[in-house]
Amino acid sequence: MAGGRQRPAGAAALQSRGRQLNPQGKPPRGGCVSALIEIERLSKHFGRFVAVDEVSFQVAKGEVLGFLGPNGAGKTTTMRMLAGFMAPTSGTARICGWDVQERPVEAKRHLGYLPEGAPTYPEMTVEGFLSFCARVRGYTGRALARRVEEAIALTELAGVRLQPVETLSKGFKRRVGLAQALLHDPPVLVLDEPTDGLDPNQKHEVRQLIRRMAPEKAIVISTHILEEVSAVCTRAIIIARGRIVADDTPAGLAARGPSLEAAFRTLTLGEAACGG
Repeated sequence: MAGGRQRPAGAAALQSRGRQLNPQGKPPRGGCVSALIEIERLSKHFGRFVAVDEVSFQVAKGEVLGFLGPNGAGKTTTMRMLAGFMAPTSGTARICGWDVQERPVEAKRHLGYLPEGAPTYPEMTVEGFLSFCARVRGYTGRALARRVEEAIALTELAGVRLQPVETLSKGFKRRVGLAQALLHDPPVLVLDEPTDGLDPNQKHEVRQLIRRMAPEKAIVISTHILEEVSAVCTRAIIIARGRIVADDTPAGLAARGPSLEAAFRTLTLGEAACGG
């Protein structure tokens, strides 16, 4: 199926950019490379099951990428490998030029990650949890207090800052997870289902926040909610059965069918319908 092939130009660009890194996995002198996220032929196998199959793409500053796919397509596994929470079977992931496996500390300094489920310490208050996260990232004194205040303000958590996390609704817990991802103002954000559990008003607020941050960051939003992509993303990748089947703008994908939903169904079910 033609849609299942990786784009040669993107793969070539990744290979070329990879040669700019020295053997220690460091970026070239002068700071971050132009693509803040680089994934090259990333794969993950669980025994004989191939969860992610040689996925390659880049995300530049100013891009908001929707990483779309049905449940079980490999979205979360890819995000975990990019964030350094899961080792790949093969392939490479880089954040601001830092190899996630070879230089994990440097890579994660540039990353804000909202995982699926956003694990927290339930007995801590919201403010206590964010202060703990800030200390882990090396902040102290006034800098720590400023980071916590900014994260609380950005995610509108002031009204619950002294409540234990375990007493919060699912939507507020999700916002606490988002706050910790934004705490250190990273250039790269990887957000797994960022609006999961939020009510319509909260979804609108989070999407507005993503739009405001977008010009200065590279953002990946992993989701199966098509509305999310249309609302905030400048680009969308669709993954099915562990492989990329489309990489386009949301409008470009929608133009492939009567609607974005129809195009999504065709792309994610097409191979199965054809016996693939």
